[in-house]
Amino acid sequence: MSADVAVRVDKVTKTFRMYHERNQSLKSAIMRGRTSVHEDFLALNDVSFDVPSGSTFGLIGSNGSGKSTLLKCLANIYYPNSGSITHYGKIAAMLEVGSGFHAELSGRENIFLNGSILGMSKKDVTRKLDEIIDFSGVEQFIDQPVKNYSSGMYVRLGFAIAINVDPDILVVDEVLAVGDADFQEKCFNKFADFKKAGKTVILVSHSMDTVKSMCDQAAWLSRGTLQAVGEAQSTIAAYVDSLHRDAP
Repeated sequence: MSADVAVRVDKVTKTFRMYHERNQSLKSAIMRGRTSVHEDFLALNDVSFDVPSGSTFGLIGSNGSGKSTLLKCLANIYYPNSGSITHYGKIAAMLEVGSGFHAELSGRENIFLNGSILGMSKKDVTRKLDEIIDFSGVEQFIDQPVKNYSSGMYVRLGFAIAINVDPDILVVDEVLAVGDADFQEKCFNKFADFKKAGKTVILVSHSMDTVKSMCDQAAWLSRGTLQAVGEAQSTIAAYVDSLHRDAP
C-alpha cells in the first residue's frame, strides 16, 4: 500500500454511446438497410489526480460535469475506456439511494445481502448487525420490506452498512443531502473517526459549505475535464468564480 496515495486516477477517459435511432430486431435492421444511428458522448476526458491517504477529498462541479461517472469508475461500477484507477486499500461505496438493495427483502435481510456485495462474510455481518441497525435508526422497521422505506431510511441503512465494512477508502455520493439533522451529525462524526484512523473519504456534494467544512482537498470537473485539483478552499473558490463569470 502506498504511504501517501489512497487512489490514483491516471488519464481516465469514459465515453457512452448515445443512440438516436436503434434497430430493435434483425428484421428492422434489414428493412432499414443500415446500422443504428448513434454518437459517442465524452463523459470524462483524460482525467488524472491522486487522492492523498487519510484525507477527505471532494469532487465538485455543476450537473453533467462527470462527477457521478467518475465516482462510479472509482467504485468499479463503470470501467474507463482508457486510463486506469488504482486503489491502495479496501474500498466501499455508498452511491445511489438503495443501490444493492432488494425491494422485497426486509431491512435485516438486505444488511446481509448488501454486506456480502461489499465483501463482508456472514460472520462479519452478524457480529456488526446490532451496530448497523443502531446507526441506521430504522430499528422499528428492520423486519419490514425495504420497498416500504422512505428515501431517508434507504440512505441511513445503506450508509450504516457501508461504514461498517471498515474500508480503507469510502466513496460517498450526496449521502448527507437526505436525512435529518441527527443523522447528518452521526455522519460527520463518523467521517471524523475515519480521518483519525487514517482512512480516506471521497465524496461528491453540491453543497460548497459541506465540502469546505469536511474536505482537505478537492477536484473540480467541468464537462468531463479536470479544471483544478488541490487544497479544497482554493479549488472551491475557482469553481465559484467560474459560476459568476458564466452567469448571464
